[in-house]
Amino acid sequence: MQNGFVESFNGRMRDEFLNETLFRNLAHARELIAAWVTDYNTERPHSALGYQTPAGFALHLTTAIARPAARDESSARRAIAQPAPTGVNDHQAPVAAG
Repeated sequence: MQNGFVESFNGRMRDEFLNETLFRNLAHARELIAAWVTDYNTERPHSALGYQTPAGFALHLTTAIARPAARDESSARRAIAQPAPTGVNDHQAPVAAG
């Protein structure tokens, strides 16, 4: 299994939709598939998304990304230790040639 999420989607689409539907032509197939995908993404909660719909989950992510992070929420790396005060340890240690 290469991608569990895609495999799950493909299995559901096949079991719940493709195996039960006869298409009159390509346009009809596209219309019904689009309707099924819309329902899947906007009406059906998914356990992997905390029982939210994919559209609702994506909206939450988009809102969180668009909101600027508070100073303490930043993902930027913080210094482990404060820099040494000026004048302390200004000399450079000699490097031995190998």
